[in-house]
Amino acid sequence: MSAAVAVHHREDGPPDAPALLLINSLGADLSMWEPQIPALAGPFRVIRYDARGHGRSPVPPGRYALADLGRDALGLLDRLGVARAHVCGLSLGGMTAMWLAAHAAERVDRLVLFCTSALLGPRSAWAERAELVRAEGTAAVAGAIVARWVTAGYAAAHPAAVATLRDMVAATPAIGYAGACAAVEDMDLRADLSSIRAPTLVVAGADDPATPPEHGAAIAAAVPGARLQVLAGAAHLASFEQPATANRLILEALDGRS
Repeated sequence: MSAAVAVHHREDGPPDAPALLLINSLGADLSMWEPQIPALAGPFRVIRYDARGHGRSPVPPGRYALADLGRDALGLLDRLGVARAHVCGLSLGGMTAMWLAAHAAERVDRLVLFCTSALLGPRSAWAERAELVRAEGTAAVAGAIVARWVTAGYAAAHPAAVATLRDMVAATPAIGYAGACAAVEDMDLRADLSSIRAPTLVVAGADDPATPPEHGAAIAAAVPGARLQVLAGAAHLASFEQPATANRLILEALDGRS
């Protein structure tokens, strides 16, 4: 583990509203949540940030651990004077959110987990991806990643949006992307799930090839009282591909109303 870094963040919504922390996917920056802001920034003080190694946040060298990412999030909440927040994360962001709910339970109110996993192997695949990115840059994997983020139908209908997603991945620093791959490679949250006490909604994309619905089902079965929702017509970046449904599910889970 390494020292926490001061991540780049953005806030939307009333400063006195309940805080909602949004945590992005591997290879994404805080702009991945743009489809959520119009619906969520009324009921909530929405805080989103670039994870270490991504976007405009610092890029420490070496391997990252999930605890590093979690402590970065806690440091951000501390700097903003937020004692307790709802937390919503997707993929690596969902892993970070689960770590927070298990290891800093007093800071997490309600939890929404999109398209994520408590154990995402094989480990060798993450090591190989990190090696490729260090050698050739994130542009080498951007096309393949985005092909898993959205369904083929969405890609055909929204070529400009897909190009924006590819550019976002390709802009991610190679050192940061590889460091975050190590966090997924080493991650195993299965033993932590039963200790989560935050009311939890798990959302899986029905067509997600990266974290298929059985990964979400395993989380929902292990977190006390958690609910599972499978989102039709969505691949891995379900909140981006199906924003209207995703926003409704988040609002319902957090007792927010637009």
